Amino acid sequence: VSTIILNQKNNFERRLGIWPAGFDKDDVMYCNTAYGDYPTYLPQKNADHVKGLFTGWMVLNYNKPVQTSSTLGGYSPNYAVDEDMKTYWSAKTANKGEWFQTDLGEVSTIHAIQINYADQDAEFMGKSEGVFHQYKIYGSMDGKKWSVLVDKSNNKTDVPHDYIELKQPEKARYLKIENIKMPTGKFALSGFRVFGKGAGEKPAPVEDFIVLRSSPKKFGERRNSWLRWKQNDLADGYVIYFGKSADKLYGSIMVYGANEYYFSGMDRTDTYYFQIEAFNNNGISERSAVVKSE
Repeated sequence: VSTIILNQKNNFERRLGIWPAGFDKDDVMYCNTAYGDYPTYLPQKNADHVKGLFTGWMVLNYNKPVQTSSTLGGYSPNYAVDEDMKTYWSAKTANKGEWFQTDLGEVSTIHAIQINYADQDAEFMGKSEGVFHQYKIYGSMDGKKWSVLVDKSNNKTDVPHDYIELKQPEKARYLKIENIKMPTGKFALSGFRVFGKGAGEKPAPVEDFIVLRSSPKKFGERRNSWLRWKQNDLADGYVIYFGKSADKLYGSIMVYGANEYYFSGMDRTDTYYFQIEAFNNNGISERSAVVKSE
């Protein structure tokens, strides 16, 4: 369990992250955080947590086109699909009928949806009794004819970060969430995340992956390194794996929309190993060759 910094409405605003951890056959402790905020199966007896229990359902609407019923000031609609929990979109009101719509770009197979509400003009702090959100989510093939995928119009449970797995996968290109009731503040979303499988190609393996680090023979800051790679045109992002042994790459870093990362988590005298893979709404590429950094 780890606390994740948010630090927007309060200096100590945090989220809790829970990931599988354990000891490998050599008694080396690991924690598998790769795709740790994507849908993941609950651990079962004798599960291999090093390989992980990721469902393989990808984010289908990262930085995809969006439409809204209204927008408050600079709380832009694209902030609800940028995979950044520090940004959010807000409607002008909390009225019933305010809506947010996302275009997946193609007809895709939808397995799950997550709604991360944001606090805009909230009138109370902390937890209170009788707090709940109510909404409906619609799906469409053409953006004109809609069917209900999720109906929470009678919800009375406090679920500010609701996650819904559909009973059966659904095909759709457009999804719309319609507000029915907010407990306080305006209708605002930091994330409207659609999970499943796209109909296109997954990215090719990453090319030209390098790790730049000060030489041990020269005076320099060896606790940091600069990781760079060739931009993959089909990639939404990348996952970098690292560790102190080539067969124990237990650390992971997720990078969206960039082809470099400044890594500041190294011990000065130790050798490190790195590997990278690309991902998009259709799947994950094969990993690159392992790169050694002395």
